[in-house]
This record gives sequence, structure tokens and C-alpha cells, in this order.
Amino acid sequence: MKQLLQWTIIIPVLSWVLFFSGLVDNSSIFQIIASILLILSVMSAVHHSEIIAERVGEPYGTIILAISITVIEVSIIISLMLSEGSEAASLARDTVYAATMLILNGIIGLCLLIGSIKHYEQNFSTSSVTIGLVSLISIIVFTLVFPTFTESVHGSYYSTPQLIFASIACLVIYSSFLFAQTKGYRQYFLTNGGDGEAKTHPIEINNKTFYTSLVFLLVSLGIVVLLAKTLSPTIETIIVGYNLPKSLVGVVIAIIILLPEAIAAIIAARKNRLQTSLNLALGSALASIGLTIPSVAAVCIAMDMPIVLGLDIKSIVLLALSVFTVMLSLSKGKSNIVYGVVLLVNLFAFMFLMIYP
Repeated sequence: MKQLLQWTIIIPVLSWVLFFSGLVDNSSIFQIIASILLILSVMSAVHHSEIIAERVGEPYGTIILAISITVIEVSIIISLMLSEGSEAASLARDTVYAATMLILNGIIGLCLLIGSIKHYEQNFSTSSVTIGLVSLISIIVFTLVFPTFTESVHGSYYSTPQLIFASIACLVIYSSFLFAQTKGYRQYFLTNGGDGEAKTHPIEINNKTFYTSLVFLLVSLGIVVLLAKTLSPTIETIIVGYNLPKSLVGVVIAIIILLPEAIAAIIAARKNRLQTSLNLALGSALASIGLTIPSVAAVCIAMDMPIVLGLDIKSIVLLALSVFTVMLSLSKGKSNIVYGVVLLVNLFAFMFLMIYP
């Protein structure tokens, strides 16, 4: 049984104290300290999410973490869009696109690579992967591809009726995926143990440990949101100072947001639980787009703010390559080290072509 670690309680509290002290805005030294505390708070969130996952069982644990991470993403994007106005019109698109590329190529690629190095070959349910990818592809096209080609509004925008339709479509698809994952086809998403039998019974965690972890998961994720928002102007200044494209801000935000799930997924792959890794990755990608875009769209419609969603052709090609490669890599129900390497090369291509377009 996983036990609470004292530092996972102390670090988030220290982070909140530093944030409310106001020192982060006054000194580069405190910004460095805040960055360290942010990473440690992410690690704390991972630890508490693992305890919660053990208590509630699969796949509910991965769903809780995925939705928690999406709350972070939505909070950061909306707060930055409200503070920067029209200058941040493409921030939601950049962050969601970066998160999708990082999940499909980075997280899944690392899990396949590390799992294959340690265990040579790992099994997973192709049915669960198919359900996840079918849902993901549809949401991706509705949110990131169609706006580039629609004609109601000039540019990579949706008209208000189109934005409402796309948001409803995302929510319907994500809801149906959650139903499949938790009720209709739950058996497809269960992790297989070493004896080949599905682990359907959650591990016993006492109530005190469970509720403490639940509280400090929210505390950890909350301070990650606030510190990331506080540090984002510094991140943007550094990126612009090195003459790098401003869209990298979205990538950095996505990396911070996805750290808890990335670490949890890699740990699961090392423990020969690749199914859990894939549940985390695909569930996170679906939540990242399927919940973030409707939430941001609702705010933009209410506040009459512009929102750029459509990707350029180069980005669409890279995204299509990533989805196609993941589909082929996960089509047989067995991992392979080559699949992991190819996906990571796709990720490096995404980063390289962003810096050198």
C-alpha cells in the first residue's frame, strides 16, 4: 500500500506561502525558487493522484488525474487570455496543439521506449486504444483542422454558431468516451497483472490517507496553476529575448501542465502496466481538447473575445503524421522499441520545425 510522504504535503504549503508573499515578482532568485517549487508541486500531485487511483481503482484513477490536469490547462489559458486580450487569441490553440503533440509523440513514445527497454514487449488492449483514438481524431478535426477551411469567417476562426457546434460535439464525444471507459466497456481499460488477470479490485487505502491525498492533490494543482501564470511573463520574455517564436510559450505551458501525467505514465510503463500509461495518455489528450476548447469557447463568446483555432497546413501535416503513427504503433496490442523511437523523432521534428519554420 502506498503511503503519504511528508514532503508531498510540505512542498505545496511552502509554495502557497511563497506565492502569497509576493516575492516571486520582485527577484529573479525567488523566481528560480518558485520554478523549483512548481516542479516539486507537480511531483506531489503525481504522488497523491497515485494514492487516489489505488483507492478508487482503474480506470477511475486515470480519469481523476486527466480531468485535474485539464482544470489546470483551462485555468491558465483563460486567465492569460483575460489578462492579455486579443494578443492571446491563439494561446488556446497553441497550448492544445502542443499538448496533443507532446502526449501522442512524447508521453506515448517514452512509455513505449522505456517499457520495451525494461520488459522487451508489453501487452495492452487494442479495443481501448481504438475507442480512444476514434474519439480523439474526431475532436482534433472539429477543433484544430476545420476552422482553417471554413468560409463563414475569414482566417482560422469559427463563426459563433460553428464554435458552439464544435464545443457541443467535443462534449458529446468526450462524454461517450467516459461512458465507455467507466461503464459500457470498462473491461477494455483494465490493467493486466503479471498473472494475466485484470486488476478489478482497488487496493485498500484508509479514509484518512485518501481524503488527505484528495485535498493535497487539489492544493498541489492549484499552486501549479498560480505559479505557472506568475512565471509565464518571464518565460515569454526569455523566449522573445532569444528570438524564438512566441508560440513556444504554449509549448512550455503544455509541458508544465502535462508533467504529472507524463511522470505517472512513465512510472506505470516501467512497472509493466502499459495499459495504465495508455489510459492516461489518450484520456489526457481527449480531456485536453474535449474539455478545454468548450470551456475557452464559452468564455470567449461571453466576453466577445476572438479565438484562433485553425492550424496552418504544416502543423496539420505534422499532427496527421503523429496520429497516423500512433494508430499503427498501437494497432497490434504489443509494444515495440521502434515505435517509441519513431514517435520521439516525430516530437523532435515538431519542436525543430517550430524553431526553424
